[in-house]
Amino acid sequence: MSVCRSNVASTSDKFLDLITIGRAGVDLYGAQVGGRPEDMGSFRKYIGGSPTNIACGTARLGLRSGLITRVGDEHMGRFIREQLVREGVDVRGVVTDPDRLTALVILGIRDEDRFPLIFYRSDCADMALCEDDIDEALIADARAVLATGTHLSHPRTEAAVIKALHLAWRHGARTALDIDYRPNLWGLAGHGDGESRFVESAAVTAKLQGTLHLFDLIVGTEEEFHIAGGTTETVAALRAVRGVTDATLVCKRGAAGAVAFTGAIPDSLDDGEAGPGLPIEVFNVLGAGDGFFSGLMKGWLDGEPSRRLNTPMPAARLP
Repeated sequence: MSVCRSNVASTSDKFLDLITIGRAGVDLYGAQVGGRPEDMGSFRKYIGGSPTNIACGTARLGLRSGLITRVGDEHMGRFIREQLVREGVDVRGVVTDPDRLTALVILGIRDEDRFPLIFYRSDCADMALCEDDIDEALIADARAVLATGTHLSHPRTEAAVIKALHLAWRHGARTALDIDYRPNLWGLAGHGDGESRFVESAAVTAKLQGTLHLFDLIVGTEEEFHIAGGTTETVAALRAVRGVTDATLVCKRGAAGAVAFTGAIPDSLDDGEAGPGLPIEVFNVLGAGDGFFSGLMKGWLDGEPSRRLNTPMPAARLP
């Protein structure tokens, strides 16, 4: 399948604004805030996984959003599917896997800096996503397709993502990548290191750089651009990424806000199209990036200028 941008399809003819692809799981947050996971006595249940969160976030912002993933044929899989419907997300691309369990994540909130988590994703349903799960008619019905980095970590899921991206290009849809680097999910950190956000890996860098040319928009933290660019010097990493893609690059800088680059990378991050961070009380940063990407996708698809970029990092409060 050749990678060729089609100019035939009109976005006005599309039923969906956005399709996200990748992880779908259940997050079980320890209800005893400030405690160790070892001491948790009760948990509160939410849907999770960046693509799932972004599909819900963009739906809440008024975009017609869909999700492509797999869930198990059990209670947690049904919970995800039913919650997606409640959120207004199109579930035509959600496949029920008869053999695998839905992914789970156990999480705790120790303080504003520590958020221990354990991924239960061994042979989980969403990592069985395959090329046969990618429906060309569904992709053709979307203005944009968003993938996340985790599903580039396994040959089967990578093939599904690549097929979806090629089809998106064929049908005139825009493409976006959330680098979403979790070393644990690339087999680079132990089960107890789910909090880890960066481990150097030439193999991961090579894998990412082999796909970056397929995207119109790439978003990540400084550490995520470090893994994509193969260096821990941020400007050099962005330049390495620019060397393989013409995409708009959006680098999240935490409290310093975010910065976008549509052309050559300048000598300083401050010379990009910057948006300041918004001062808030931090309760839990987990999922903040998904909220940011949801707002970014709304603005991007609505044609808002990147100079309006900002990074509200909402405090996620347990009900």
